[in-house]
Amino acid sequence: MNAVTLRPDVHEQIGQIGSVDIVVGIPSFNNARTIGHVVRAIQAGLAKYFPSHRAVIVNSDGGSSDGTIDVVHKSSLEDFNAILLHHRVEPISKIAFPYAGIPGKGSAFRSIFEIARALDAKACAVVDSDLRSITPEWVELLLKPVLEGGFDYVAPLYHRHKFDGTITNSIVYPLTRALYGKRVRQPIGGDFGFSGELARFYLNQDVWESDVARFGIDIWMTTTAIANGFKVAQSFLGAKIHDAKDPGADLSSMLYQVVSATFELMESHSEVWMPIRGSEPATTFGFEYTVGLEHVNVNTARMLNLFREGLKNLREIWLGILGAGDFREVERLGNLSDNEFCFPIGLWTRVIYDYAIAFHQKKLPAEHLIKSLTPLYLGKTASFILLAQDMEGAEAEAEIEKLCMEFESNKDYLVTSWKQFQ
Repeated sequence: MNAVTLRPDVHEQIGQIGSVDIVVGIPSFNNARTIGHVVRAIQAGLAKYFPSHRAVIVNSDGGSSDGTIDVVHKSSLEDFNAILLHHRVEPISKIAFPYAGIPGKGSAFRSIFEIARALDAKACAVVDSDLRSITPEWVELLLKPVLEGGFDYVAPLYHRHKFDGTITNSIVYPLTRALYGKRVRQPIGGDFGFSGELARFYLNQDVWESDVARFGIDIWMTTTAIANGFKVAQSFLGAKIHDAKDPGADLSSMLYQVVSATFELMESHSEVWMPIRGSEPATTFGFEYTVGLEHVNVNTARMLNLFREGLKNLREIWLGILGAGDFREVERLGNLSDNEFCFPIGLWTRVIYDYAIAFHQKKLPAEHLIKSLTPLYLGKTASFILLAQDMEGAEAEAEIEKLCMEFESNKDYLVTSWKQFQ
């Protein structure tokens, strides 16, 4: 597949650089306030841990109007002594440009992959542009398993507040783990390391004009690496603290984006996941330590009201997807008071599997189908918050582990139903 997205001036810069060992990419859109810190942390990490490697920082920008690209060019680590460095460091190049293609993170990544291929990079990493918790150590932890450990893909492992990342915790992690048999805890974490070989493999996949290019890139990268037999690990990066997402943003749109990408991948890789049972841990790097986490405020009463409204408004759709028995179970939940509300994990597992099967059967248009999952997801999330409100992080994590085991032990239900509609 030809490289079609890079501008002539970028090709010129690539020609001047020639080749590198490492590419670190930062996709951005109006992140002038935070991206300078990210660039300096990467420079420090490259200088400290990879002083003899040739490296380039690539900022692939979505047309920012706040001077993001200027900040990238101006940001530099003034004093290497400050990070206790006294040896000579290979110069670190920078390329910053607006990408072409469908607006979205996937198109930004495509440009980064193309530059990695053109520069014949051995190892690459991508990190979010709004990170406030990134440290130079992230660079080592994302790249060293690739450069020295023979791994092709390094997912991030963060400590997050027990009520943060609920789409990952209740759907994406349990489902991906049960499907593909690998315990990658943050499959849509946003900060990844990968080999130059895997970057080239990604470029040759025919997804760049699809929704992957807009919003499904994180889960696509993780799943594609696992399903195609690349060597996968995860690295503990501490806390992920970044700009808070707009609480007024449409939750059902976000749920649709993540879940539709996950379900689409199930279609592409059904021959891979169908025979897999159980799961194995992913190799994990980094020193795990306790981190202070920003508190996440939640309003369970509002969530449960939206769940009960869904019972009234989506009755026929839910009945058609879940079947009479499970729908009756969901209906019973609607009669519980807020204090006694508890969404059983076996029922939740079947709900997600039933939605995957309905997506496979094309029972409804994809967006209509997955948006009807939103009130059920809110009910499940409220149930988890009520259960875990007085728990320590490790206890809350143990509840997520129980859910994962439920997904694994119920997988035959998914496979049997799926096969009926091949």
